[in-house]
Amino acid sequence: MKHCLILLCCSLSAQVAEKANEGYKTPEARARVGSTLAAADRDARQKPKELVAAMGLKPGMSVADVGTGVGYMLPFLSEAVGAGGNVIAQDIFPDFLDKARERVATEKLTNVRFVLGGSDDPKLPADSLDAILMLDVYHHIDYPAKVLANLRKALKPDGRLVIVEYHKNETAMPNGRALEHIRLGEGDAEREIESNGFRLLSHHDHVAKVQWMGIFAKK
Repeated sequence: MKHCLILLCCSLSAQVAEKANEGYKTPEARARVGSTLAAADRDARQKPKELVAAMGLKPGMSVADVGTGVGYMLPFLSEAVGAGGNVIAQDIFPDFLDKARERVATEKLTNVRFVLGGSDDPKLPADSLDAILMLDVYHHIDYPAKVLANLRKALKPDGRLVIVEYHKNETAMPNGRALEHIRLGEGDAEREIESNGFRLLSHHDHVAKVQWMGIFAKK
């Protein structure tokens, strides 16, 4: 019994993103989330072209969109790396990847492939990526140490991890939701990432008082 209790406690302590992931537990719930991820006004709010420019992507590079969801960022990443580059669309939900495939087909993107990952391992090929993007995804991670270790393995020696995340404040999300939905504020998130094999190269507000961007290199 004592052994079982220890295992249970360890399991529960790992679920650090339980609140953020409540709306992703069923296909119906994910369909509702997906409709917001593909909203027509998202470009104005998300500034995807500015985001990609800040990543410093160049033609021929390989980049992964971890937690791609319905594939919102894929056309922008695909254009940035060009026909000679590669884009990996990764997610842990097959139904999200199905929606991302539809977007890729509609946009006729020829340099995108898909990877179904797990909650603690994104399943990305080792030493293969110039950049990894996590857009509004970091607060959903249940096992940050394991995920970050695997992301680190997937990056080339000079590769970059790009985190774009909501601020943990009263205005980042409607009705102050970010205060309980977002696990860590900017400073704490950056310290957690740096404690798992990365060093912070730069950070700035991507959308004032809403989202911050941190760019990290491998230590």
